[in-house]
Amino acid sequence: MTDEGETLELGNITITAMYVPGHTRADMAYLAADDEKTVVFVGDTLFAPDVGTARCDFPGGDAQTLYQSIQKLLALPEDTVMYLCHDYPSKGRQHCPTTTVAAQKLENIHVKDSINEAEFVQMRERRDATLDMPRLIIPAVQINIDAGHFPEPEDNGTRYLKVPINVLGG
Repeated sequence: MTDEGETLELGNITITAMYVPGHTRADMAYLAADDEKTVVFVGDTLFAPDVGTARCDFPGGDAQTLYQSIQKLLALPEDTVMYLCHDYPSKGRQHCPTTTVAAQKLENIHVKDSINEAEFVQMRERRDATLDMPRLIIPAVQINIDAGHFPEPEDNGTRYLKVPINVLGG
């Protein structure tokens, strides 16, 4: 399921694909609902409220687009449980695998209800400019840039992840 609104039935659970770009162009969330509960797997869009949101300085990333994607998630019912892809707990805090729409609206340091799009974009772009390049960004980008597809095989039939030499400043 990679298209917005595409659904999959799993017993009495309906899973709906949500396109939520911004961190990268390929980000998806998956809404799962039955007669009793709705949950959403948010991928690399939102983190625990005390951590905020995903960075947007990767290829295809865009802070304004991320803000709009987050608003789509925050428009879900407030009791919707959000399953997080990553958590970066502050010292003394336990890992937080889930949150809710209500908690994000009230407490997310980057997108709580009082923060508008222009403020978010300014904050996100300023903050992203200070972040170090992730250690595994080179192989990750080569796969993530094409929604998880590995590079095409070269003439010898082998697929390669390539590391640029003397380009990364070091």
